[in-house]
Amino acid sequence: MTSAHAAHPTTTAPTASGGGATHAVSVLLYSDDITTRDAVRAAVGRRPARDVEVTRWLECATAFAVTEALDAGGWDVVVLDGEAAKNGGLGLCRELKNEIYNCPPVLVLTGRPQDGWLAAWSLADDAVPHPLDPIKVAEAVAGLARKRAAVL
Repeated sequence: MTSAHAAHPTTTAPTASGGGATHAVSVLLYSDDITTRDAVRAAVGRRPARDVEVTRWLECATAFAVTEALDAGGWDVVVLDGEAAKNGGLGLCRELKNEIYNCPPVLVLTGRPQDGWLAAWSLADDAVPHPLDPIKVAEAVAGLARKRAAVL
């Protein structure tokens, strides 16, 4: 699975206060557990930061759905659950980073804080351990969105 993505422009527009730009981002979320998906969406919300607005979500429960969606393109941030059954997000992350040209930034959700080395092995751009801290999840998504916007 090799894929070259067309550049997906991240929309920037003046904020309501007129100071700065808002990054409109699309987030692809993978977990086989609906509770984890709900927790991530609740943590990130519509605006994980003043300058970042999530305009589109896609929830995937299988690794195949993730690769299919990334092949189609148009995603700014990917969140993968490292604790997903059958195909864990850590191995999937490594696969995506090695096989997809200009892969979007990936946040992995690790099983515990001591699994940071696994996140590094997976080539993830950032990691947040379970149990999920909503503030850390929102900050990580916002940071990756800014990183993606800087590249595009």
